[in-house]
Amino acid sequence: MVDVGATNFESAEELVSRASVVFEKQFDCKPNVAACAPGRVNIIGEHTDYNEGFVFPMALPQVTVYVGRKTSTGTCRVLTMAENADEPKYVEFSVPTSDKPLTPGKPTWANYVKGVVANFKGDLSSFDAVIATSVPLGGGVSSSASLEVATYTFLEQLNPAVEQVSQVDKALACQKAEHDFANMPCGIMDQFIAVMGQKGHALLIDCRSVESRLVPLQDPNVVVLVTNSNVRHELTGSEYPTRRKQCEAAATAMGKKSLREATVADLKAHSSSLDKEVYCRARHVISEIQRTEEATAALENGNYAQFGKLMLESHNSLRDDYEVSCPELDQLVEVAMEVEGVYGSRMTGGGFGGCTVTLVKAEAVGKAIEHMKNKYSGKATFYVCSPSDGARPLKINKDI
Repeated sequence: MVDVGATNFESAEELVSRASVVFEKQFDCKPNVAACAPGRVNIIGEHTDYNEGFVFPMALPQVTVYVGRKTSTGTCRVLTMAENADEPKYVEFSVPTSDKPLTPGKPTWANYVKGVVANFKGDLSSFDAVIATSVPLGGGVSSSASLEVATYTFLEQLNPAVEQVSQVDKALACQKAEHDFANMPCGIMDQFIAVMGQKGHALLIDCRSVESRLVPLQDPNVVVLVTNSNVRHELTGSEYPTRRKQCEAAATAMGKKSLREATVADLKAHSSSLDKEVYCRARHVISEIQRTEEATAALENGNYAQFGKLMLESHNSLRDDYEVSCPELDQLVEVAMEVEGVYGSRMTGGGFGGCTVTLVKAEAVGKAIEHMKNKYSGKATFYVCSPSDGARPLKINKDI
């Protein structure tokens, strides 16, 4: 990556190479299977997926990689090379049976692996594996779904006799893993884009019908800049479930199955019966669903100015109505918008830290990075990203 000020990251092939060396050292043999799945950035459509709305993510070139091989011991042995993963970095667990199912525990990172193993469709063999990743952990670019989908894709390669499930079922199995083993009631977006991402395209996902549509995003004159604030505010753990319950309460009060079915007029008509905070949460979701549809149409028409305007509106709504931004993200968006050639910028991901996403003219990206570096009170990391492919097997040197 040659863009001025942007951070380089390892390619999938480089990660495979590095993980293979560690695998051989750890397990005294060479891996013969490899697979990966990407992180993602949601360009617009935040906190809408669990409200049956629209989301508009793209897969990132940063990936989580597995290398490994099948064993006959009945014990799965997994080592992660991710620097920020909690200790221990090595775990062992038995292949689950109906009598002895897997259960979550410590370390936290292994719960995502075990959750997918528990939800894999078909017979499983035991395995040895090493995990490496270029997806920033805790950066709001879905390192968790990247790990889950990479795990499932690795298991598919490991057990080729098992009939492969549909892309939708694969994504849903990984989502269930996160619900059951990480206790995170996430929507479908992260797993869907990790499975279905395609180079040169963003993916419009209808979270009610579970249908998706690829939308070209390959204009060489426009760049997606992902900026990691490198801030992660400590949370009580209740922020995400609380907002989900508030959205459900608002939908119920309006007699709707979900906020997807509600309009701003519906919300205003019920304002007297809704708690102010619940009203604001619902106002964000309802307006964000509409913005996402409008933004997709703007992109398809090449109207980047309109798309950028909607990104900024999205950020302001997330800051003021949904209250999931933080001073650092607000500052990054503000200073990005000061640069000529920037169409729009917003926080992306769950919030309370993590990343912003900025749509900028390719010729202005160096200037934008430089300005944001100089004006941001913290130390940010910048990635110039192209929409990339979803989960896939990788080539590996199979010499024993």
